[in-house]
Amino acid sequence: MIQNNKLQKQLELTNEQTSPLFRIMSIQNKDEPHRRHFENNICAFHIGNGFILSVAHNLKAEAKLFKSIDNGIFLTDIFPYLNPEQAQLFEACYPLDISTGKRYWNNTNANDFQLVIDTLKQINFDTRWKTMMERSICKPYLVIQFKNNLFYNNTDLNAHFNSTTCFAEPSINRHTFLIEVELVEAFYIEDIALYKMVNTPQAIIDVMPSLEIDYAILEDNQENYYCLQSSPTSEIGKLLNKAQIEGFTEHFAIFQESIGGNYTLEGLRYLIKGYFRFGSSGAPYVVYDSKTNTFKVNAIQSEACPIQLSINNQRDGNFQYVNAIASPLQVIQERLEKYLN
Repeated sequence: MIQNNKLQKQLELTNEQTSPLFRIMSIQNKDEPHRRHFENNICAFHIGNGFILSVAHNLKAEAKLFKSIDNGIFLTDIFPYLNPEQAQLFEACYPLDISTGKRYWNNTNANDFQLVIDTLKQINFDTRWKTMMERSICKPYLVIQFKNNLFYNNTDLNAHFNSTTCFAEPSINRHTFLIEVELVEAFYIEDIALYKMVNTPQAIIDVMPSLEIDYAILEDNQENYYCLQSSPTSEIGKLLNKAQIEGFTEHFAIFQESIGGNYTLEGLRYLIKGYFRFGSSGAPYVVYDSKTNTFKVNAIQSEACPIQLSINNQRDGNFQYVNAIASPLQVIQERLEKYLN
């Protein structure tokens, strides 16, 4: 009976109606479908009452380019720093739409594309995702997808969405729902980020599956430890696979950041062995609790762990990723609980 209960809970973790695994994406021009643009895709999961956990390192990554920008920001933070040739380039690539007060990218020339990127870098315009979010150039949204056009099979809940937050995507046979989130706090050293759903009715939050947290540091003999991540071939499906805590590390790595200055990722980490998909950063590691017949989240996928092998007596470029590095949630327990409690 226990085994059957566990199997049922495993299947629930991968079912679109019961899985707590989602994605966070940064969206530009969300209310303009013909200009809408999705980027900065990252795994994320619900831990209850609208709180979402993911990783933090993607927030410091640079978008390098924006699809649109408020004309006020353009005139204050970009235009004064351009020489005449660069100003002409930007005026051509980002014509002003007077009706919205924004400038939109309108160029298909690959050379101009790179020139704009190089110019933004030259004038030190900050295109890190965290800064783009702070300036409302983009906003983070939780992306939830179903095969049918009902939010968790509930007709009443669909009334809380409109044509810009709920739309069909025939190419993937899914209906996409968007829920706005905001960054509550980024724990960069531990590589964990806490978000919260905003401008969202409680009825929506209440119906969304979530994971309880197990803050324990687990031993390396866990038989019921799994990674919940996107399917091997796309972000649409979900995969639950066995993972093994192979060891523990007092981690230290330098995150290269040209704008804000490099920072370190450090502290206690699990060394994990088991399949993990590139692009699975932010995926939860869950452990089965037979007493409560529930899966609880214990850690979050942070980094790949490269081990260099020799192939044909050549080592250069032969990185084989057979391990992952995960951040136990215990490392932020006190700071996290002040929000959750």
